Amino acid sequence: MLRFFIEVAYRGTAYAGFQIQENANTVQSEIEKAMGIFFRTKFELTGSSRTDAGVHAFQNFFHFDADFSEGEIHAAAYHLNAILPDDIVVKKIFRVADDAHCRFDAISRTYEYNLYHFKNPFLKDTAYFFPYPVDLKKMNEAAELIKQTHHFESFCKKNVQVRHYLCDIMESEWLQRDGATLVYRVRGNRFLRGMVRGLVGTILRVGRGRLSLTEFKDVIVSNNPSRVDFSVPAHGLSLMSVDYGGEVQQKKTKRV
Repeated sequence: MLRFFIEVAYRGTAYAGFQIQENANTVQSEIEKAMGIFFRTKFELTGSSRTDAGVHAFQNFFHFDADFSEGEIHAAAYHLNAILPDDIVVKKIFRVADDAHCRFDAISRTYEYNLYHFKNPFLKDTAYFFPYPVDLKKMNEAAELIKQTHHFESFCKKNVQVRHYLCDIMESEWLQRDGATLVYRVRGNRFLRGMVRGLVGTILRVGRGRLSLTEFKDVIVSNNPSRVDFSVPAHGLSLMSVDYGGEVQQKKTKRV
């Protein structure tokens, strides 16, 4: 059996999330169904980064094991895209080392949360309409504090089983793009459930003057999710990339 990675992108509006769930339509279930139709066999995919209902991804990955020839794999992406719905695309499928893991080999993941201040029908499904003035300087001061933080229990939704709340955040900043959108960009080695939306919602309170930087620091160290604003909608959030740092490609070069 050989191991393969599948790189995918999707608009999450119609799905109950990335990972397969009982009695719900997900990105994984659609791709497994398409693979079953094309290859005429059942697949159980392993996912890289879970995204919640309504969240989008420009890049995400699965891995699976199968006995395929190179020719079968090269042709598969085209045929799977013909079967898949319009809001999911398989970008490529490629062989990796037998022990490569799309979740555990990832060294970082980058998310962006998009907001817009003026009514725009072309952004309503992929960005959050937020028609309020904010102090971008204060928001970036709050975002800078996130890079100095490692324990994120405050920004993890309750009733989630995790081994620990430690995350290394390499990027955290607010950007103004084309005068039309405000973007929070954050990159880290891992993220907890609801963490990015909690960061966005709480930093927006700083930007609106409803929370001081001192109070924001207190929220971080409180380890109390009830002090965090998780209310920003899912459709403004996109997983932009999953970075393997060349490790998967290096393994592939050594092992294939």
